[in-house]
Amino acid sequence: MSPPLFRTRIKFCGMTRPGDVRLAGELGVDAVGFVFAASSRRRVEPEQAAAMRDALAPMVDAVALFMDSSADEVRQVLSIVRPSLLQFHGDEDEAFCRSFGLPYIKAVAMGADTPPDPLALHSRFPSASGFLLDAHVPGEAGGTGRAFDWTRVPRGLTKPILVAGGLTPGNIHEAVVTTRPWGVDVSGGIEADQDAPGVKDGARMREFVEEVRRADCG
Repeated sequence: MSPPLFRTRIKFCGMTRPGDVRLAGELGVDAVGFVFAASSRRRVEPEQAAAMRDALAPMVDAVALFMDSSADEVRQVLSIVRPSLLQFHGDEDEAFCRSFGLPYIKAVAMGADTPPDPLALHSRFPSASGFLLDAHVPGEAGGTGRAFDWTRVPRGLTKPILVAGGLTPGNIHEAVVTTRPWGVDVSGGIEADQDAPGVKDGARMREFVEEVRRADCG
């Protein structure tokens, strides 16, 4: 079988244990995310994330996720965790997102009736490295565990897009084939126990990666 012409990038988010971070690297995951949003059940302290960062495999990005955090809170995380990429899920504007001197991804709510306008997104966030399309509605946090209608992915976005929201080993193949995104972002879908947010399941992590690669080949 010929190798795929394109490889979908994979991000595991909401990490809370060094062992899960280590396994993510062994599975070939491209990035792991640490959540610092105050409302998240997977929120970690900067010192916890720094310890997990030490378990990162080479060439795996450490992503710091924020939602309407203050500039001081973001700077504290940067100084302790040293992430290579930022991810903003709140009402942050362009000036705020780019003020920290690191590449960033801006989350876009896909739960509204009208899909976001590509030109408007590019105009509002010209310095964004990419956009993460999530299932929540504007004004609400992500991490709902719900998927959005993947056929509603806006056409005309020239920046990389990541698809998130309700992804699991059981539906990720369809999600990738339907949207052909730059990358996918999963958190709860690789957890076995809904009452233990942030505790990843090794078998589900492995199956998720295998299904993404199967979609890449198909």
